[in-house]
Amino acid sequence: MRTDGAVPAMMRAAAIEAFGGPEKLVVREVRVPPVAPHEVLIRVDTAGVGIWDAKARRGEWADGHEQFPMVLGADGSGTIASLGDDVRGLKVGDAVYGYAYGDTKGGFYAEYVALSAEHVAPMPSSLDFREAGAIGVTGLTALAGIDDVLGVRPGQTLLVHGATGGVGTMAVQLAKRRGARVLATANGGDGRELLRSLGVDEAIDTHHDDVLAVARRLAPEGVDGLLALAGGPALERCIAALREGGRIAYPNGVVLPEHAALPDGVTASAFDGVPNPAAFARLNAILDETPLDVPIAAMYSLNDAAEAHRRLERGHVLGKIVLVVDATEDVVEKVA
Repeated sequence: MRTDGAVPAMMRAAAIEAFGGPEKLVVREVRVPPVAPHEVLIRVDTAGVGIWDAKARRGEWADGHEQFPMVLGADGSGTIASLGDDVRGLKVGDAVYGYAYGDTKGGFYAEYVALSAEHVAPMPSSLDFREAGAIGVTGLTALAGIDDVLGVRPGQTLLVHGATGGVGTMAVQLAKRRGARVLATANGGDGRELLRSLGVDEAIDTHHDDVLAVARRLAPEGVDGLLALAGGPALERCIAALREGGRIAYPNGVVLPEHAALPDGVTASAFDGVPNPAAFARLNAILDETPLDVPIAAMYSLNDAAEAHRRLERGHVLGKIVLVVDATEDVVEKVA
């Protein structure tokens, strides 16, 4: 194993001892995870906070084999502190970001995280640690939806529903880079302004606008694709805006309306962003060619992880919440 020689035996981590509410998330001392030959140990700078973390905390995906204390955090960024003998293409001291959900050795809500080298990529020069810590899950998920499922092409019209979260803010920018005309929905005027700043062609406030009426005005024959990132009554209106033969993509966890009538020939496909070297390479190539904006909704310290989850569950998160692991103050910055 190659190491910088400064890895301690113990570390601070925000972990749970039992499933439940945000109050279950407590900072405690745990062992630094061991590093297998195919793994890297990352000294964490920033951890992303997503709804998937809250679901894990609540035990929604529990299978009875969980080990406590459980360190949460599916994605984040940092520098490599050590790496196994089988790892190639990375070295100690490299700035990296990663994504690995459900790792039994623990997640990114900690001073150190160990994960397979296949779930780690060099940090693009266009991003800082905060942005890179926010983009692992959201960037790969958006890329999978835009390219792999919908196959967005120049000249197409895409509707992104629930576009102001972490995945949506990445997806609208990726779709524009593919040459699409992008319509996107938000809840409230602040979300609409965020989407406009990201370059969408039409930002629709579902609190005040009829998404179907707006879509039909802009695309009378129907939109070519729908990326559904949120449910609710407005999703049925989005589905009705599709043209015949259009496509719907939705991440696993989003529920399509049970009785929604699909236009003729419309297909709907669930998907997830899958971390692997090829996916990271595609995302990094995009980020190196044309940097993406990575909106940060709020930043908290590791000590304030429970408060970060409370903020997450209040909803209306514009972009991504992150934890700054090495911060000394309880709350670093509340942006939204």
